[in-house]
Amino acid sequence: MSEASPSTFVQGLVSALPIALGYFPIAFAFGVAATGQGLSPLEAFGLSLIIYAGAAQFLALALITSGAPLLVAAFTLVAMNIRHVLYGPALMKRVGPQARLRHAWAWAFGLTDEVFGAALGALARGRVFSEPFMFGLAAGAYASWLAGTALGAFAGGGALAGWPVLEAALGFMLPALFLALLLSILSRAQLPVIAIAAVATVTVTLAVSGTAGILAGMIAGAVAGVLGFGAPRRGKDAV
Repeated sequence: MSEASPSTFVQGLVSALPIALGYFPIAFAFGVAATGQGLSPLEAFGLSLIIYAGAAQFLALALITSGAPLLVAAFTLVAMNIRHVLYGPALMKRVGPQARLRHAWAWAFGLTDEVFGAALGALARGRVFSEPFMFGLAAGAYASWLAGTALGAFAGGGALAGWPVLEAALGFMLPALFLALLLSILSRAQLPVIAIAAVATVTVTLAVSGTAGILAGMIAGAVAGVLGFGAPRRGKDAV
């Protein structure tokens, strides 16, 4: 890690702005969909508050409204999001053993696909790792998701009925946001990880769906990071 001053909470919030702009309309669509399926605005907001898992929340909504058993729904959501277990180790491997992790148990809750990608991008651009920065990055994204859900839930289930093109376009926003963050960490050192994640994302998106593509890309990228692909060269400053 370089000797520059640690990044601050406010800098984390600023870095979260692109994620927040992408999260808000998707969360709004989730709030609309949840109330349209019979959930109350408070219940819709509670799903975002507790689960906070993007595409997995739409799956949770489908499972809940179809009457799936609780254990089946829980197991399905855990399996869909098991990739998050790899994000922390991959990020810490990039930062190095000198990183302070006293409050990692708290900011790790906000380590979504896009927050993980933004954190790697910030490190690649020379940002010094700090827990306040991670709190700001995670908090900005989380607040946007909650605000979008709340507004969509209280707008009601028919809020997007007159905008079918917009409603369809929202399904592409998470993959687009992920790929934009992937490109933001483009450098010679990270090329192997980016190439692995990009190939997995594009292949699975074309074969299955955008959501599955994100899942495959993030798992492939995180595993590649943990295995040491794209690690800083010896003699270079880590950030």
